[in-house]
Amino acid sequence: MASSLYFPSIISVWTLIITSTIEFGHAFQPIHNKVSLLNRILSTQALTSSTQLCAKKNLKTFQRYLEIECWRHTELRELEPVLKSVAESCKQISRIVQRAQTDDLYGVAVDADGRPLDDNVQGEVQQQLDVLCNTYMLRAFCGGGSSCIHSVASEEEDEPRCCSDVMTDAAFAVGDYIAVFDPIDGSKNIDASLPVGSIFGIYKKQPGSDVGDLTFLQDGRSLVAAGYCLFSASTVLVLTLGSGVDGFTLDPDSGRFLHTLKDIRIPRKGSIFSFNEANYRGFGEPVQRYLKLLKEGTSKMGMQMTARYIGALVADVHNILINGGIYGYPSTRSNPNGKLRLLYECAPMAMILEQAGGAASTGYGRILDVKPTEIHARTPVFLGSVENVFELDEFFQYYDENDGKK
Repeated sequence: MASSLYFPSIISVWTLIITSTIEFGHAFQPIHNKVSLLNRILSTQALTSSTQLCAKKNLKTFQRYLEIECWRHTELRELEPVLKSVAESCKQISRIVQRAQTDDLYGVAVDADGRPLDDNVQGEVQQQLDVLCNTYMLRAFCGGGSSCIHSVASEEEDEPRCCSDVMTDAAFAVGDYIAVFDPIDGSKNIDASLPVGSIFGIYKKQPGSDVGDLTFLQDGRSLVAAGYCLFSASTVLVLTLGSGVDGFTLDPDSGRFLHTLKDIRIPRKGSIFSFNEANYRGFGEPVQRYLKLLKEGTSKMGMQMTARYIGALVADVHNILINGGIYGYPSTRSNPNGKLRLLYECAPMAMILEQAGGAASTGYGRILDVKPTEIHARTPVFLGSVENVFELDEFFQYYDENDGKK
């Protein structure tokens, strides 16, 4: 009733004002001037408030961070231009991931004659996005302003390649380091606008070794640097140079990575567990019993556990790194060696987690102690807070994979 009375009253007021304006000409002008002045004041206040809300933090850039770290650790100075180039490739990949829906970047990759490219070594049909991201990463490592990277191994390619082959110049075959990477992890998530990522690791090249399996078959303890880029609500670059873990967020205004996550430390225990439970029936006895314990609320962690699974290694592990808990991709009956690749997925992630105070295990031992038998070797993997991973490892001590108790 009140609203119905109020609305006609508003109409009456405006009718009076309009009538007065017509009848008295400029008599209404002072009111109009006051209204205009009020609007300008309000606009200025809104702009000031918006500027205050959008004020930038005084954060160190990724470039400055590298300059300082490579000055402190002189043995890493050769890698400074390479790591800057990797950050630039992350920006490029971030852009094409965001444009995938609008720029027709989906679909099978084809050669110059319009024929589909061969399946990659994983038996997967190569997509346009996979090929583009792989190209960016190859150029970042091999042509990143330094010739310190001798050769590279990618998840998308059957065999490792010398940088002289990538850059078609023999001058790029003299480096002392090798690089491994997964250019786009979880690419199927892009269809649904979910997070994806890129993973990389850098090893010291074995003296006198040529490009081939023996050059790359090193355990994770030999990693010099490791990192990943997460493409999600924001683009985040996480890096370890062997003395802690730091994170950098891409500022969309300046186009620079800023040091937003300083000396990341994973909680000693956490409430998140991240497993693909659709594979539960294929998991071994230790993992099944462990997951049952978590869901029953009888874990030693003494907290209510929460399941979170995104379906991209980078996204799931980043969540665990920041909030604590455990990520697992165990072996199954159909994949007894696990599904994730040791060299360019599990080992770099294991280095990051351990450098942040966490743990990385196969269930039977440290991932960083495992030496790959081939470039694309796979392994079961469990990454996360020390206490969560230790509790899982106990189940592997007491229960056999197939037959229950040992």
